[in-house]
Amino acid sequence: MKKLILTGILCLSTFGILSAKSYSITFSNPTQVGDVQLRPGDYKVKVEGATAVFTDLERDKRFTIPVKVETASEKFDNTAVITKTDGGIDRIQEIDLGGSHTKLEVGSPGL
Repeated sequence: MKKLILTGILCLSTFGILSAKSYSITFSNPTQVGDVQLRPGDYKVKVEGATAVFTDLERDKRFTIPVKVETASEKFDNTAVITKTDGGIDRIQEIDLGGSHTKLEVGSPGL
């Protein structure tokens, strides 16, 4: 009986990992996120622990960036990327994930 319960819990936890939500983001300019410069285009972003995984949909490349995951008091209606332009380069400061209370803070290069 214990094995059956343990197997059930393992299956449920695996389902939770496999169904992790991803979010769509489009960059119209080259954008710096952490130590990585992303080319303009469409990306999917998925949170995995204390990292954000950006997948370039056109080139099928993945970039893993350390982030600080925070919980906001209110749910975000839409996914929003807050950037700061520095030296002509857009640098991501924060990403608010639409439909959730999750906010990702992105540090400067070398975080």
